[in-house]
Amino acid sequence: MNLSDIRLNYAKGALNEQSVGNDPFEFFGQWLQQAITSLVSEPTAMVLSTVDKDGRPVSRVVLLKELKDNALVFFTNYHSAKGRQMELNPKVAALFFWHELERQVRINGIVSKIPESESDAYFNSRPRESRIGAIISPQSQPIENREVMENDFNEIMNRGADYPIQRPKHWGGYAITIEEIEFWQGRPGRLHDRIRFRQQKDGSWMKERLAP
Repeated sequence: MNLSDIRLNYAKGALNEQSVGNDPFEFFGQWLQQAITSLVSEPTAMVLSTVDKDGRPVSRVVLLKELKDNALVFFTNYHSAKGRQMELNPKVAALFFWHELERQVRINGIVSKIPESESDAYFNSRPRESRIGAIISPQSQPIENREVMENDFNEIMNRGADYPIQRPKHWGGYAITIEEIEFWQGRPGRLHDRIRFRQQKDGSWMKERLAP
């Protein structure tokens, strides 16, 4: 296999300063909606990058669950590796890649926990199995084997549908407040369109085109 021979000529769209407008959060919402209606596989999947205690970048995929107030909301275990890393350093990056539309969105921002009431509301909306999974999983921690986790899961499942399953205090939502966002549209000949917004001290956005 010669990886250098793998190529794709992007030709599904274009991006200009006028079409993006002046509100990057609003434009991101438009692109996300297009990804959903275009049946992109996992349109809300984003690569979340954090920094560990040794300064090494760490990435994984999480699911975007809400857009609000110039922020992207996702949920996880506060005691997980990413939870501990965000506690030490709230600067994070997020990446969306919608292959079917030949689009990419890169985001840099600051993460913070959302109010407990909002985490409760989302947790209670989840399927029962997902709620149990959040309770029994010591996320990112070594476990002896899969059976240990399955036994804990089944023990709660067998208590019946009426057994109350409340959000554990170690699980909840985070909001990434956007400081910088770049929209990327694939173009022929690798002359891709890249438009970046950076938030200024007065809250306004500076818009600029970047070379591909």
